[in-house]
Amino acid sequence: MSDLMAARWQMGTSLGFHIIFAALGIGLPLMMVIAEGLYLRTGNRAWLALARRWSKAFAILFAVGAVSGTILSFELGLLWPRFMEYAGGIFGMPFSLEGFAFFIEAIFLGIYLYGWDKLTPRQHWLAGIPVAISGALSGIFVVAANAWMNSPAGFDIVDGEPVNIDPVAAMFNDAWFQQALHMTLAAYTATAFGLAGIYAFGYLRGQRDAYHTSALRLTVTFGLALAIAQAVSGDISAHWVANNQPVKFAALEGQFETESRAGLTIGGWPDPEARETRWGIEIPGMLSFLAHRDIDAEVTGLNDFPLEDQPDPRPVHLGFQVMVGLGFAMIFASMWIVVTAWRRKRFAPSPWQLRALVALTPAGFIAIEAGWVVTEVGRQPWIIQDIMRTEDAVTEVPGQFAAFGGFTILYLLLSMVLVWLLLRLAATPPPVDLPAPYESGAPDRSEARDAVE
Repeated sequence: MSDLMAARWQMGTSLGFHIIFAALGIGLPLMMVIAEGLYLRTGNRAWLALARRWSKAFAILFAVGAVSGTILSFELGLLWPRFMEYAGGIFGMPFSLEGFAFFIEAIFLGIYLYGWDKLTPRQHWLAGIPVAISGALSGIFVVAANAWMNSPAGFDIVDGEPVNIDPVAAMFNDAWFQQALHMTLAAYTATAFGLAGIYAFGYLRGQRDAYHTSALRLTVTFGLALAIAQAVSGDISAHWVANNQPVKFAALEGQFETESRAGLTIGGWPDPEARETRWGIEIPGMLSFLAHRDIDAEVTGLNDFPLEDQPDPRPVHLGFQVMVGLGFAMIFASMWIVVTAWRRKRFAPSPWQLRALVALTPAGFIAIEAGWVVTEVGRQPWIIQDIMRTEDAVTEVPGQFAAFGGFTILYLLLSMVLVWLLLRLAATPPPVDLPAPYESGAPDRSEARDAVE
């Protein structure tokens, strides 16, 4: 393995590990705030138990995510020094803002975790809101930096050097909104279906109490709305890619020939040697419509681009198919359950519906990983689109394969510790029968409900 490939694998492994915690850091605080708000509204102790349980799980995930995020920040400079030298002053502002958002999240998370017996119910619930907001903002700021790599803006190039730098224009580049929207919705969707699968598993084991029922109703209903919104945002993203990164769009669709009324290929496997995608199912005209909102529009194929400027279409096309396929699976499964409950006027998922949720427990996170493969591998060979190649940005320090192996072992150890801690948490009974809503002397449920209203 060359040092370039070792550096890419090391960065990809770090990102793939950290993105799980980043997604949960965006989605889980929102679920905590919603659950606690429902408790204040209804007085149902199951909601309070869910908020307490999810806050403990989030504290564990937050700690591990902080470690992996710190590693990533060092890897940017250690693995890609030329890239950071060239671009650091241009797109550094969103990273700085992400640091502020992280500290705000950490401060209010501490207040939230240790304030159960110190704050009134309403104060405690309000302390959770900054955790949810800052978690989402952290992800948005980091995605804005990545979007700049896909759509560089906010500077001019004179004699090969960036000048006239505008960090605000760089952060709010042409790609930031669609990428931030897609990633934020993906994080919420993955968290909702991850939680739904966990409580569906409990349901299958006979734990059909108010605690599990409340969790399932919230996560499935919320997950359906999010999955539909995610499909809409995915269409917006694909349309942007088609118009701004046509070579990436051709790779993710496995489109080799330039043609009008291009067909959408479902499945299939691109063959770079034969310059065709084999074994796919084609829907005539659909690709032209999705790319340009015109069924007769021309879609540029890979063959119209220099070979050295093309990404490998195999992982890009596969990642895109996995992402889209899992997205539709989550929509259909949650819609099946919600429609059934609506028709029967009661929430009572069948065993097959519960098994579907259990099978989809990791689906959102797999879709996120696949989506980042599409985003990053699809941009190759560029680290900054059309400005700097990845091979020109990598460090000259040899021995990157050894560092890749060391960090991989570290991630495996962190994963084992994380799983052990979460299993220990799952083994404890949910705190449904609490002696008082928050503390002795705290307002009772009716007072808390009145305060919120």
